[in-house]
Amino acid sequence: MSNQTKQWGAIIMMIALFAMIAFVTNLCSPMAIIVKNQFGASNVLAQIGNYGNFIAYLVMGIPSGMLIKKYGYKKTALLALIVGIVGVITQWMSGWDSIQSFGVYLVGAFISGFCMCMLNTVVNPMLNLLGGGGNKGNQLIQIGGVFNSAAAVAVYIIMGALIGDAAKAKISDATPALFIALGVFVLAFVVLLFTKVQEPQQHVEQKKEKDKYSAFSFRHFRLGILGIFLYMGIEVGVPTYILQYLSSSPDAATPGLGMDAGIVGLIVAVYWLMMLVGRFIGSAIGSKVSSRAMITAASTLSLLLVLFGMFAPVDVKVNVPGIDWANVSVIWAEIPVGIFAFILVGLCTSVMWGGIFNMATEGLGKYTAIASGAFMTMVFGCAVLVAIQAFVADATGSFLTSYVVVLFCAAYLLYYALIGSKNVNKDIPVD
Repeated sequence: MSNQTKQWGAIIMMIALFAMIAFVTNLCSPMAIIVKNQFGASNVLAQIGNYGNFIAYLVMGIPSGMLIKKYGYKKTALLALIVGIVGVITQWMSGWDSIQSFGVYLVGAFISGFCMCMLNTVVNPMLNLLGGGGNKGNQLIQIGGVFNSAAAVAVYIIMGALIGDAAKAKISDATPALFIALGVFVLAFVVLLFTKVQEPQQHVEQKKEKDKYSAFSFRHFRLGILGIFLYMGIEVGVPTYILQYLSSSPDAATPGLGMDAGIVGLIVAVYWLMMLVGRFIGSAIGSKVSSRAMITAASTLSLLLVLFGMFAPVDVKVNVPGIDWANVSVIWAEIPVGIFAFILVGLCTSVMWGGIFNMATEGLGKYTAIASGAFMTMVFGCAVLVAIQAFVADATGSFLTSYVVVLFCAAYLLYYALIGSKNVNKDIPVD
């Protein structure tokens, strides 16, 4: 009987936790609508829940890896679930009539970010190792990604229905969604507590001799965490500036098409749906196609789509569907063909996270836990690269020109897949 068969319970739990990561993380975006109305926050401050999540990754990434090294994957996941329960309850409490506090909401979002980072640090290496690494490990991560994307889509459907009139939105409106997250966390804690998880390595304390090697001794790992840093610029930068370009006024300092913001939001949501579709494909072929081949194809296609999107004639347009999450219906809108190409980049980014992680941690053995923690800190690349893209847009007066940042990121990932991901440090002992 294979290890994967014996560990089916652990695999199911890891996939379920993968879904919960997306559910809680993506609550921040629709919650911004509520925060803006209830607390009178500006557009910038309304997104502070997202900022808190990403900053939490930067703060908690390395400590998460250290927790796994000392206590193992299961205990770290259980601790993460407790942290998540506290975070969700804190966010819910921020809307109580007796509290009504923007600060309490921010604290709750930050605590939830700690939980998401810890779970990501556990889930990714566990799925990879439970699959035996290689293609099978990548396939399990891609399957987890399918449920991750499905949970993200579910959040928008649920929150869209709960919020209704944005001008009257309050945190109490989001109570059912928060309770769903809370309930799943509690259930996951109980199930995981009684699920036997065979740890991938023995966490035996070595003698006082200091190990002269670490995860950072491996070139392919160092280049891999840079890859995930840059990947975040593609995943988030592409839809962020589609939204900006389509909704900005034609006479603005950085001009756009001046489309209705509500319609634009529905169109941009299709990008995330493309990620869901891509992850279905990735999970289906993951056992037969290597991570290197996947990332090579995905990064090459990303380069072609972004180049086309930047230089395609703006007056050549196509009808694309948008998803009205609140009413669970489809709307149609006319947008430039180049912007449609940007939306299709979601198909490419869908497999990048799992593929990069698989390549970056392949062959690390006992260094995998710490490596996973370091890997998660690089999620903050989202904030850095989105800011750089904004700077380029301001400097050039063109949202389309700003996609040169995305081109650079995709080009690096192509280099990593073809050259940088090869383990040239096989002489380092990993047992």
